[in-house]
Amino acid sequence: MATRNNPYGAFNFLVKLGDAGGEDQIAGGFSDFTGAGNEVKFSEYRNGNDKENHVRKIANTNTTDDVTLKRGIIGDLRLFNWIKATREGDFDPRTVVVTLHDEARTPVCSWTLHNAQPKKWVGPTLAGKGGGEVAMEELHLVAERIDFASL
Repeated sequence: MATRNNPYGAFNFLVKLGDAGGEDQIAGGFSDFTGAGNEVKFSEYRNGNDKENHVRKIANTNTTDDVTLKRGIIGDLRLFNWIKATREGDFDPRTVVVTLHDEARTPVCSWTLHNAQPKKWVGPTLAGKGGGEVAMEELHLVAERIDFASL
């Protein structure tokens, strides 16, 4: 990824959900990808014979934050079927890749969620007030690890 003065827009990205309908099949266009994060836990440690009276911080385990994907309802049941299979005991972790593109639709960086599994599905809010809102669904994912790469 070449460096540039202006940051990339957050509106031009693709989501690939591993085996959803074929290897790296994109399961619909998503409007939101939120929650990507990683936290490293630290332990405090001090030798009994240390001359200074302070602790050292030692990195140990880390956790990956849950990720939320949102999209408009399009009649595609693959997301719902994935969480349905998970709740029925079908262990189906997937590699989820989110790729950010520049204005020319050239990939510039990506986030890879390893062993991602569906945690929660949220259906649309339906209201008969005559507005122009879009019926949206959400998929919350857990992952064992997240990696970031510039392309």
